[in-house]
Amino acid sequence: MQPVDLQAQLEDLRRRMAAAARRAGQAATTVAHAAAPDSVSAFPIEQALNGTIVETPQGQHFQCKRLWERHKRHGSMDISDLESLPADLLEAISEGAAPPAPPGRWAFIDTESTGLAGGTGTYAFLTGIGRIRPEGFALTQYFMRDFGDEPSMLHAVNESLADAEVLVSYNGKTYDIPLLETRYRLARMKPPFGTMAHLDLLHGARRLWKLRLESCRLTELEQQILGVDREGDIAGDMIPFVYFEYLRRKEAWKLAPVFLHNALDIVTLACLTAIVPWAFRSPEDARFSHGAEMVGLARWLRKGDKLDQALALMRRGVERGLNDELLFRAQWDIAGLEKKLGREPAAVAVWSELAGCRNPFQAAALEELAKFYEHREKNYAMALEFTEAALHIAGSEELRRRRQRLIRLAGRPRIGRLL
Repeated sequence: MQPVDLQAQLEDLRRRMAAAARRAGQAATTVAHAAAPDSVSAFPIEQALNGTIVETPQGQHFQCKRLWERHKRHGSMDISDLESLPADLLEAISEGAAPPAPPGRWAFIDTESTGLAGGTGTYAFLTGIGRIRPEGFALTQYFMRDFGDEPSMLHAVNESLADAEVLVSYNGKTYDIPLLETRYRLARMKPPFGTMAHLDLLHGARRLWKLRLESCRLTELEQQILGVDREGDIAGDMIPFVYFEYLRRKEAWKLAPVFLHNALDIVTLACLTAIVPWAFRSPEDARFSHGAEMVGLARWLRKGDKLDQALALMRRGVERGLNDELLFRAQWDIAGLEKKLGREPAAVAVWSELAGCRNPFQAAALEELAKFYEHREKNYAMALEFTEAALHIAGSEELRRRRQRLIRLAGRPRIGRLL
């Protein structure tokens, strides 16, 4: 993208930041400086972005603090609700990896970097850490004004996580934390993450919403689940370019959309942490709005051998309403759960429904019915009819062998198809 295009986009973003800043609970002074007139290049970063230069034993870096007061809302979520979340909320979704800890000991982290490839040449130039406090949701953003600020920034991040017991991220296990660990090691500093449990909320969110939404990107969930429409945001793939432009020109006001993007990502992460783990902790009490969410959670419960819960939730999903493709898949899964629970008559009823209409599982359902009538009922003639019907839809060597065996067992060459 040419610089002139970037300039035009940033000018537009600057005009729209005021509304987004109010939604995010930012101070009015932050917006005023971010949207300053043409002379903004004269402002140092601590004035342009309303922060401070912090000195540590490792040097200096820039910090910016924001607070979403407890009486504020982020979309459908009350900020005040975060403090009252139960200490064991994250235990089920993390499968026991996250120990019980009060919300004040959770740390929400997100980084902005110089590229997506990772490796030793990629820097995390901005790290945001959010914490749940009695006064609301507090965010501190740690920024390196130049590459020489990195040791100081990393030192401050380490200090800020000293009392945290659980780290919460979104795709952090794949990207953010490995990147920061690399930066710590290259700076010959010990990473602070080894003493904390790490919950990557991306995996739980995908289980709940991948069947309903086209994308489980954080901004998509922010809009679809929390009801937040971002204004003044910047596309993620533009962020490295904006940072390199800052290094070249030192026009700090152009970083305002980047800081806002990082801030909104983190407060959205905190609000989703108040929603997603509830479904895994208490599926029967979860506030689902769509049948696909129930089916997604039921699949997770099934993997954990919680078959009765999975079955009940799967049936609720069917009752709530699903598209045809997911409905047939859910019915197939329901039959499988009934069979595992030893309730074969109930499984037969579902297989019969699937066998009676054209769908991706019709042949498989006919084959299951053939197995049932051959092995359970010893009704070889009926089993042969279902096998013939399955062969008519999808021939396979296994079905052909079954057909030959059933012809012998039935004592006659063949019979007509049932369906």
